[in-house]
Amino acid sequence: MKTKSFFLLAIVAMIFSSCMKNDQKPPRLDLEDFFKNPEKAYFKISPGGQFISFTAPYESRMNLFIQEVGQDSIQQITFETDRDIAGYLWANDNRILYIKDENGNEDFKLYGVNRDGGNPKCLTCFEGVRTQIIDDLPDQPAEVIIGLNKRSPQVFDPYRLNIETGEMKLLAENPGNIVGWITDHDGKLRVAFAITDGVNHTVLYRDHEEDEFREVLTTSWRDNFNPLFFTFDNKMLYVSSNLGRDKQEIVIFDPQTGEEVETLYKNDEVDVSGLQYSRKRKVLLSASYTTDKRQYHFFDEDAQIQYEFLQQELPGYEIYISATDTAETKYVVRTYSDRSRGAYYFLDSETNELSKIADISPWLNEDDLAEMKPISYQSRDGLTIHGYLTLPKGYKAKNLPVVINPHGGPWYRDSWGFNPEVQLLANRGYAILQMNFRGSTGYGKEFWLKSVKQWGRSMQDDITDGVNWLINKGIADPERIAIYGGSYGGYATLAGLTFTPDVYACGIDYVGVSNMFTFMNTIPPYWEPMRELWYELVGNPVKDSLLLAEVSPVFHADKIQVPLFIAQGANDPRVNKAESDQMVEALKQRGIEVEYMVKDNEGHGFHNEENRFDFYRAMDAFLAKHIGDSVQTAN
Repeated sequence: MKTKSFFLLAIVAMIFSSCMKNDQKPPRLDLEDFFKNPEKAYFKISPGGQFISFTAPYESRMNLFIQEVGQDSIQQITFETDRDIAGYLWANDNRILYIKDENGNEDFKLYGVNRDGGNPKCLTCFEGVRTQIIDDLPDQPAEVIIGLNKRSPQVFDPYRLNIETGEMKLLAENPGNIVGWITDHDGKLRVAFAITDGVNHTVLYRDHEEDEFREVLTTSWRDNFNPLFFTFDNKMLYVSSNLGRDKQEIVIFDPQTGEEVETLYKNDEVDVSGLQYSRKRKVLLSASYTTDKRQYHFFDEDAQIQYEFLQQELPGYEIYISATDTAETKYVVRTYSDRSRGAYYFLDSETNELSKIADISPWLNEDDLAEMKPISYQSRDGLTIHGYLTLPKGYKAKNLPVVINPHGGPWYRDSWGFNPEVQLLANRGYAILQMNFRGSTGYGKEFWLKSVKQWGRSMQDDITDGVNWLINKGIADPERIAIYGGSYGGYATLAGLTFTPDVYACGIDYVGVSNMFTFMNTIPPYWEPMRELWYELVGNPVKDSLLLAEVSPVFHADKIQVPLFIAQGANDPRVNKAESDQMVEALKQRGIEVEYMVKDNEGHGFHNEENRFDFYRAMDAFLAKHIGDSVQTAN
């Protein structure tokens, strides 16, 4: 009996010790560890399955490397030093295509290089022209279909490009209102999306590539009708649609009749927008959607068995297939969590062997990082606002300094997973609240439509209501709340400091909009077909001039009472540098403390590693000064 009691006490002591250890504050981690380039990333498999490709740092820029499956030797095949490779694909077993811009201007050029590094060539090096990939044509190894705004900066024409010679053939001339194209499974260009009347959406279709496009369906801008790909007989389309309903569903659409003929999957809570398929077996695999986390509904038993096997082998992580060979016997599997950037694994489905290829950031110990918890709260007008709360590890959830972090877009949503910004802030002792305010995608048509012409109004109220929710729960110290965001989140930062000046102790605006009029006058030329739609969603500079003046922070800079840090890329094509310049000037005239960082070789966000380091060091110091522990001590 005495022995039994001893063991019980030992077990209790061990559990208590474990809990204490989990509740301990983690070490202060180096800022660079959160934002330096991955050790290896973006693994892909050659079509024949013999080689693995990946990106890795070379002189602080992400470049391409090749490794034969089962071999240790690695060959570097690109040597870019000015800018990271932004994306790449295997065109065939010998040739890889990649895209890269210059100094953040987003005029992406398409380059080709052989697997051994030979025959490097820029395929679309036209001044001021942006390249899009429309179809990589896996069954036509010498060609791809690309989009170029070469003929007109405002519109993209589709071309069939020979990746060896650089020869291009125009497949259709964009009349000026087409904003997207879809090919069938034979690589034939047969669907186009147009904006008609400046705002409404039209699906154009043709039976054969030699035919003229004809209109088959026009929808209101309030609806979402998103064709994904053709059925495997190339006769109908799989579509994510909310026509006549609130939530998007996966449906089959008949372009001959212009009608939906069958619903394949729907979810009552959120939109269903993703659909995965097997190119080899020509079957649907799964539909995907996001509630608190990413979810799957499987159509294919083999795919479900494979997913469940991976879950069993890699417990505790989110899992997805990121690449496969043409035979679909070899796969690259990616994992991640809220506390881990994750790892890449190689799966041979014929032997069922799973082996780790690489950790993305092996220098980060997930035991030192904080958990991201799904939360929800009520807006002042009764909406349920979903979001994520990350509390600093080892701190009591009481009277914490808080960073409010609204997402960009604004027609986007935050999701559960690893976020280096969030983890840095949590490591420094801050709680972080991310909210999917009205207008965030994924929550249905009605929720999205509530954002129309509500920049700085009810969209901003949703953010403020999140602040009040944290205060009422006792989590937030009302005197130490900061707001930080990028792009639209940068606008929300400026709006928060301007329209609710008593809420925040400081703010950080990262490439954010300050003046609704100048912002709309400097949009990229390829957004021009959507200008009238922007007017419907945000406001018309003429008809809604009073509204836009009311919600432009630059015109109300006199209301800002707290320190502000602004960061801007000089070559930003979306949010022009003038947006930040005029805000800084307005604040300086008022004598308000403003720190301004401009990077001459960046655009919409800082992508070069050294610039990321500079920005986050400045952010770290700024927040420590204005809401950090020293502020609490001083008070």
